[in-house]
Amino acid sequence: MANATRKTRSKFTLPGLSTEEGSRIVAILQERLACYNDLHLTLKHVHWNVVGPHFIGVHEMIDPQVELVRAFADEVAERIAALGASPKGTPGAIIAIRTWEDYPLGRDTVENHLHELDKVYDGVVESHRTAMEDLEELDLVTQDILVGHTAELEKFQWFVRAHLESAAGTIPTT
Repeated sequence: MANATRKTRSKFTLPGLSTEEGSRIVAILQERLACYNDLHLTLKHVHWNVVGPHFIGVHEMIDPQVELVRAFADEVAERIAALGASPKGTPGAIIAIRTWEDYPLGRDTVENHLHELDKVYDGVVESHRTAMEDLEELDLVTQDILVGHTAELEKFQWFVRAHLESAAGTIPTT
């Protein structure tokens, strides 16, 4: 096993970064990768399980979110590889890293799914902002990747909230 570990351990990173800095960036990105993989699976789960009035609008709104989040995962995994590490994209990697609860709903109404999905986006965006802060002095290129991703995630959350929002501009809680 030690020999296999030695073979996968990188001795390089991107120019201008120390291997220690590269390792710190990889750790941040590995958390984001697990988050993205969990999110795209959760979104697809919602897509399959949403029912009731306005089903089709939500059902069709989710797939573009799934595709873009999968693309974010790919971009982050490729950045990890460019930093000289091995991205971990297995279900076990998600479970080992995740600090959040599993999505609680199965087959349920549009409103219930959107309320839960809003909470999911809250957690994802908040954890992205923490990662961006951690990258501020470490690597602006990687931070910029997450800044762009976060803008899209916030837009998706707005889509979700627009379905929940009242004419008075409030989002009722469940």
